[in-house]
Amino acid sequence: MSEIQQTRVGDPRLTAEDIARRLAEIHAAQSDDEAAHGLEDALHRDVLAAIAAGAPDAELLAAAALRTETLDFDRWCA
Repeated sequence: MSEIQQTRVGDPRLTAEDIARRLAEIHAAQSDDEAAHGLEDALHRDVLAAIAAGAPDAELLAAAALRTETLDFDRWCA
């Protein structure tokens, strides 16, 4: 498991800084559309799980995670 993914799924302690680190990881993977898209999906799932678990700053976490929309890679489903 990468250092960036140490916060467990559904952990309400997920922070905007955690998301920023994961955004940087996705940015670094932009040249591999499939990898970047997978990382983006995982981030969005983790943020939703943190919100469901009672993260106190849910709006901030959601807004931070939605920054993936500014990253340039192809998103597609088979």
